[in-house]
Amino acid sequence: MSKSGMQTRRSAVYLLDQVLGEGRLLSELIGAGALDRLDPPERARAQRLATDTLRSLERADRVLHKHLKKTPALTVHNVLRLAAVELCRGGAAHGVVNDAVEIVARNKRTQGMKGMVNAVLRKVAAQGPDDWAKLRVPRLPKWLRAPLAEAYGAPAVAAMEAAHFQGAPLDLTARGNPAALAQTLGAVLLPTGTVRLHDAGQVSTLPGYDRGDWWVQDVAAALPARVLNAQPGENVLDLCAAPGGKTMQLAATGARVTAVDDNPARMARLRDNLKRTGLTAELVVGDALAQTGTWDAILLDAPCSATGTIRRHPDLPFAKDGSGFGDLIELQGAMLTHALTLLKPGGRLVYCTCSLLPDEGECQVDEVLARDDGTKVDRAALALPGIAPEWITPEGGLRLRPDYLGDQGGMDGFYIACLTKPA
Repeated sequence: MSKSGMQTRRSAVYLLDQVLGEGRLLSELIGAGALDRLDPPERARAQRLATDTLRSLERADRVLHKHLKKTPALTVHNVLRLAAVELCRGGAAHGVVNDAVEIVARNKRTQGMKGMVNAVLRKVAAQGPDDWAKLRVPRLPKWLRAPLAEAYGAPAVAAMEAAHFQGAPLDLTARGNPAALAQTLGAVLLPTGTVRLHDAGQVSTLPGYDRGDWWVQDVAAALPARVLNAQPGENVLDLCAAPGGKTMQLAATGARVTAVDDNPARMARLRDNLKRTGLTAELVVGDALAQTGTWDAILLDAPCSATGTIRRHPDLPFAKDGSGFGDLIELQGAMLTHALTLLKPGGRLVYCTCSLLPDEGECQVDEVLARDDGTKVDRAALALPGIAPEWITPEGGLRLRPDYLGDQGGMDGFYIACLTKPA
């Protein structure tokens, strides 16, 4: 294996060390430049190796367990995990094992373990693929699995876990005609209007990227803006907007969009995305709770646990433990309450979170409706192409899960509800 290949694997091990040892998220690490010294293809491969290992961590540990007398130090363990996943998924033993031994040998604190690493991985190369095929789908950690099982039942959680293990295809939202984009890319057009690619390769090399013909956005994440149904000339407020998929959807309708987010770096990405697509919106770096004015329509994509995005972000169950979710739930309630005060009489607000936890979705809307201030849920707003009736919840929201559209590649977990204010 080339030197660059070894560096790629070494960088992937570093990402694993940070997620599993320090509780950091991959997005945070990559945003901070953890992979900047690698060339773009190597950077993408290092991220993919780390992501694949996290997604398969339970299986990797089970394959390794019978060959280990005791659990090694974290970095050595992560070298073994990364290599085990590659070997069990058909990686060439020579390159994978040699690189793993070299990574351990280059570190003074771990170089004494290189013999053990070599011996264990030779056994994994011989036996691992057969063992791998017999193992169950990796499960979510108990801190998350328990509340999800309470909310949806064990069979539904198992279906979600299967969707997580499969990973996620590339979903695109077209600036123009989605059917034409699907034909151009040789992609699948989903019933909701999202264009899906299962073997996309490097995103920036796909036709239409430079022209801004589309942007990356999960099928579930594209639905809140469709539910809001912004109209040309309407004044629309997009709260917690970055990195801007929903902002671009709203701007493409001809509405006058103001996008608010408190993260300057993410807002810079939104600005770049608008420039690439030729769409316009007023950008405000600021606190959603400090916004004023009155608006025809508001989209609030509230900060949340992001538990609906594990298909794409398998680091999340390992980097978090649920301890901070109470503060997020309190913030969501405050944001939703404030956003409703900004709505014109007769206006509409879409509240959404990329969470699987009812406390961040259904319960928030139930609390609003219990105040009896005239705010209603607009069930008719959910009458969109591709929306299955069983996705609609008793209070009138939309509950999306990773196992929905499972035979087509699944979707992120989301909660969406459209609220209206009395005229």
